[in-house]
Amino acid sequence: MSTETGETIGDRLADQWHRAGASEVRVVADLDELADLAGSADGPVVVSGVDLIAHTAVLRHLLTSPVGPTVALVLTDPPTEGRTVLREERGQVVEAGRPEQLAGGAATGTFGGAVRVGRENVSALVAAARAVAAGRLPAGVVPVDLFESTRPVERPDAAAGPAVDRLFAALTGQGALVFAHRVRLLVAHRVDEATGLSRAEAAVAAVDEDRAELRLSVKEKDDFVTTYFVSTWSPYVTKACARLGLSPTAVTMVSVAFAVAAAALFAAGGRPLLVVGAVLLYLGFVLDCVDGQLARYTRNFSAWGGWLDTMADRAKEYLVYAGLGLGATQAGFRYGWALAIAAMTMQTVRHMTDAWYGVLHDEAARRPKSVGGGGGGIGDRLNAASTRVQADTGSVSYWLKRTVVFPIGERWALISLAVALFDQRIALLAVLTWGALAFAYTGGLRTLRARWMWVPVLDTLDATLHRDDGPLAARLPVLRRPGPLALAVVAALGAAILLLLGLVLRLPAVSWVAVPVALLVLLAGAAGARAAHNGPLDWLVPAALRAAEFLFAIAVGLIGGAPLWLIFGYLFVLTLHHYDLVARLEKRQPAPPLHAATLGWEGRSVVLAVATIAGIVSIGLTTLGSYLLVLFVASVVLAWFVRPARATRVPAGAGGRATH
Repeated sequence: MSTETGETIGDRLADQWHRAGASEVRVVADLDELADLAGSADGPVVVSGVDLIAHTAVLRHLLTSPVGPTVALVLTDPPTEGRTVLREERGQVVEAGRPEQLAGGAATGTFGGAVRVGRENVSALVAAARAVAAGRLPAGVVPVDLFESTRPVERPDAAAGPAVDRLFAALTGQGALVFAHRVRLLVAHRVDEATGLSRAEAAVAAVDEDRAELRLSVKEKDDFVTTYFVSTWSPYVTKACARLGLSPTAVTMVSVAFAVAAAALFAAGGRPLLVVGAVLLYLGFVLDCVDGQLARYTRNFSAWGGWLDTMADRAKEYLVYAGLGLGATQAGFRYGWALAIAAMTMQTVRHMTDAWYGVLHDEAARRPKSVGGGGGGIGDRLNAASTRVQADTGSVSYWLKRTVVFPIGERWALISLAVALFDQRIALLAVLTWGALAFAYTGGLRTLRARWMWVPVLDTLDATLHRDDGPLAARLPVLRRPGPLALAVVAALGAAILLLLGLVLRLPAVSWVAVPVALLVLLAGAAGARAAHNGPLDWLVPAALRAAEFLFAIAVGLIGGAPLWLIFGYLFVLTLHHYDLVARLEKRQPAPPLHAATLGWEGRSVVLAVATIAGIVSIGLTTLGSYLLVLFVASVVLAWFVRPARATRVPAGAGGRATH
């Protein structure tokens, strides 16, 4: 069909893919030719039908989407004859086929006729193209009944329905991890007749593309404070930053400067400085939102920027805790640093559970038949209730659910208000109180849902890396019973008891007797390192081990008489190391370059125990903390600046090969 300008849809679409950033655009006659082209590609491949009418921004967003290497365009249009529908969970496509093929007819969207295939899935794309062209599925693939009959057909690409739809169904049927990219505010439609073409072109022309892209830079669903007190005006800042040519990384660094300045003012104290610090903290959070909005608006995504944003968020928060702790201490409150240490420890352990529960949920989404349950148990009821609340956008229950978990926007707002109206001590107590309640709420519900899911995740990844085990754990005898989680919990309880003894009994005998005993209990957690981590709750192991290491370090520091600010500083360095592992987990990246030299959580605990018994715990904390900080900085430099990028790597947003 011809467009209003006289060119064909295919010609215009090819030009749009070029303008969207594709480095090469080729038109293929059939799926065999597509397989040949894709097989020779050295980067990501975009496969697109020729019936797509959309803003160029829609194509650019698909091409540069950071959610995953393989991303499909998903529309809300009702499916027409031969079109593929799909079901998604947590942004992942878990089923695709004709409407009657999906379990219970539970389609959540229609395939938009375009999919970006990451390098790791190109071989699956080639196999799917050849299989559909030949009327069969590749060997070893679970059949998904792509055709009306299971018997081969001579030319299935001449059967009802576009070839790109059957290709996409075959690709997902092979188990390729495909993420969904939905169109919001912009326009995209697939057309197959002149009337539909006219309507689609009119819809595209009616939308201001740039204004829509600016609005799209704001997350569709965010937390209460962010939605109503930041996102209402932050797009104007985003637009100004784009005009100034600032990068998201530059905005991130400015937000760090604001947080550091706020922490310094909180440490200095005095009502005017506390109020100014609260304002700076709020503005720093606004900029923290702006860096992500700027990345989405300019499509300037990078692995380095994502890693830096994750690390900066946590570093800023804990520097603010340090400022509050120092300020409270200088104001005469004896336990200012103790509150700061408690807040950082609790928040770090909680973040570990958040990260691993996300991995659990993603794995469950990939295996829906294993977690569907349907037995009407408590897990089913909790899941159904959560789904209902999340779907009721804007309701009181919806906002309560999003607020009670105490997200970062609410934490920043609470600190700002508490410190401006009261003082640093009240701010820390407020963070600890709400944080503990949120931890109990989310921990309890997630534990129940995880037992219902019964999906192991830690055994699918590098358990040694994400447990943060060192060489000592690899040499200890393996304890397969009562299981790695129980052993990790015992290790944390032993460290907690040692901490209580250090607080209550300030006697020399504690360091000579209780510390070695607590260390042996701690090492029991390391003895479960090589046991199978396939229990329904073993995703909690990393968080339990972080709690064990942190509590042990606090305990020996108190027993050895180390200043509280030094204990806080040592734990702060530990959080940098652990959040680096979390950031790599989320991006499925390998271990940091110098990870083997960090000694592992059990090795570091042994060093501190020896220093405590020797009466030099302050020297031990200072030396070990400095050593870990040097390793962390060196790893960052090696990973992001020294080591050259692989020759075949195509940065996100740099484009790929588009095939029609």
